[in-house]
Amino acid sequence: MKKIFQIIIGSEILQNRRKDKHFEFLKNLLLERGYELFASFIIKDDPKLMEDTFNLIKNTENSYLFCYGGIGATPDDYTREIAARVFTNSQMEYNEEFKQLIDQKFPNEDNTKKYLLAYWPKNSKPIWNNPINGYPGFMIDERYFFMPGFPQMSHPMTEWIIKKYFPIKEIKKRYTLIAYAKESEMLDIMKKIPKEVEFSTLPKLDYTSEISFAGKKAKETFEWFKEELKKNSIKFKELT
Repeated sequence: MKKIFQIIIGSEILQNRRKDKHFEFLKNLLLERGYELFASFIIKDDPKLMEDTFNLIKNTENSYLFCYGGIGATPDDYTREIAARVFTNSQMEYNEEFKQLIDQKFPNEDNTKKYLLAYWPKNSKPIWNNPINGYPGFMIDERYFFMPGFPQMSHPMTEWIIKKYFPIKEIKKRYTLIAYAKESEMLDIMKKIPKEVEFSTLPKLDYTSEISFAGKKAKETFEWFKEELKKNSIKFKELT
């Protein structure tokens, strides 16, 4: 199973100077194709924090990453360097195709400083599909995707990535009910739920609980759970 992470890099979001537009977009795009986010982080432009978070993802089996922000060329853009440190042993190189694009956009200029945009972790591949200025993001091992923080640039890139690397899966059927009981009254039943079944319970302030099952053996477990509630004289209502 793909464990899909999202990192949104931007002190300005945490300081409420800009609103996040990435979380809902990626979450919904994945759900439409039968995938779910494993975790999402909004973090400061802090090199140590970025490195620790990247390492967490690298060390997670079957991990994938959608990273937004920090791939520019200003002193507070650390993503390219930190990604190289974590994923390619600090080895970096210029992407010649990107450099050529810069030269085409700015002919007869000294583009040396602009070339920093094309200085990526070694063996990275470009992520094109940027309708604003054509500049690419980059990917490592076709698993770790790094894109600009601007949604107008990165969201079309994200759509391209999803279509290419995340084939449509069967969307999980979820079975849900409202139980008219406290969680504590159902604890003994819940302990018998098979570990392979995706199970969640959302308690409510009126002492009811929304309980749902998904994934492997969800239907069978749902039917069994209803019978157990009946045996314990706990009323419930199925949700469609």
